[in-house]
Amino acid sequence: MKIYRAYKFRLYPNIEQQILINKTIGSARYVYNYFLDRKDNYYKEIKENLSLKDIKHELVELKYNLSWLKEVDSMSLTNALDNLDKGYTNYFEKRAAHPVFKKKGCHDSYRTTCIRSEYKNNYYANIEVDLKNKTIKLPKLGIMPIRGYRHLEKQLNIKNATIEKIGLKYYVSLCCEEELEIKKHQITHAVGIDLGVSSLVTTSDGIKYPKLKIQRIEEHIKVYQERLSKCIKNSKNYQKLKNKITRLYQRIRNMRKFYIHEITNDLLKDNELIICETLKTKEMIEESSSKSLTKGIVNASFREIERQLDYKTKWNNKLLIKVNTYYPSSKLCNHCRTRNEVNDLSIRSFECKKCKCMNDRDVNASLNILEEGIKIAFNKGLIVV
Repeated sequence: MKIYRAYKFRLYPNIEQQILINKTIGSARYVYNYFLDRKDNYYKEIKENLSLKDIKHELVELKYNLSWLKEVDSMSLTNALDNLDKGYTNYFEKRAAHPVFKKKGCHDSYRTTCIRSEYKNNYYANIEVDLKNKTIKLPKLGIMPIRGYRHLEKQLNIKNATIEKIGLKYYVSLCCEEELEIKKHQITHAVGIDLGVSSLVTTSDGIKYPKLKIQRIEEHIKVYQERLSKCIKNSKNYQKLKNKITRLYQRIRNMRKFYIHEITNDLLKDNELIICETLKTKEMIEESSSKSLTKGIVNASFREIERQLDYKTKWNNKLLIKVNTYYPSSKLCNHCRTRNEVNDLSIRSFECKKCKCMNDRDVNASLNILEEGIKIAFNKGLIVV
């Protein structure tokens, strides 16, 4: 089975390369915003979408008028138009909101495509990685040192590269095509998982993964933001504080990403069937009763846990069953199936009004999710008893 997998490396460009990366990011952003405005005005006048072919023709004319667009990688500008057209297509087909203008300092990145050629039995590519010497060759930028994946030794079939700037650091993500050999597994163990705010993940085996502790980092961010509000905008102190805040946010993001990967890998290691509930985060935020609960829901990253389980189960030939959002897993007693109306989230354990059993709210929910998921899998013919 062919899959696409990304490998992210830290880049160490010199001063000249940093200037060119910043210039390319700015040029890609300018082209995106220019043609977004162009498409909006065209639609208002003619009530039709300006096609990708037309805006690519206009890009050629724009390069003649703005000579500085010729200094950067041409594929970065073409890919910016591809992203814009995809965003517009998703908007018209009601899969996403209307595309918005890109802002400097927010998601600063550009994507370039790997182009291969052959001449006199020699193969050439504009993007090449030397994992032995830890270097990468990128279009217009040349060779740069990289860091990451110390034990990665396989040959990478690169399709494209995304260069990203976060604070004062630079990264490259390589999208590679790989042939995945899927090994057959028999379902010997299944697990149900309950996602929550107090305990991020609770399994039907009774294992609880606590929420990530980021309070101290958030306190530092709050202090720096208060200082930032008193600085003159774009002054040296303003930029220093802004970079500190960016680094702290990046640290939280990396901690969360690592922790979720750790949880999902643990779940896949010993289980062939994983059953989880599908949560609608937007509805949960709208119905939340306090700011702390809203913040906890946002920090929990339920969608990321679900996304990782989705592709990891496919890659390892395991099953993922999703239980309906509105299934009352927290209210049903796992012993006698009696429904108990326990709406207060501060109550973490309750006594069943019928069988008088004491139930841990999260463990009880995970057991109910496990039972419901096995029923769904059996009805679909995915498992045979």
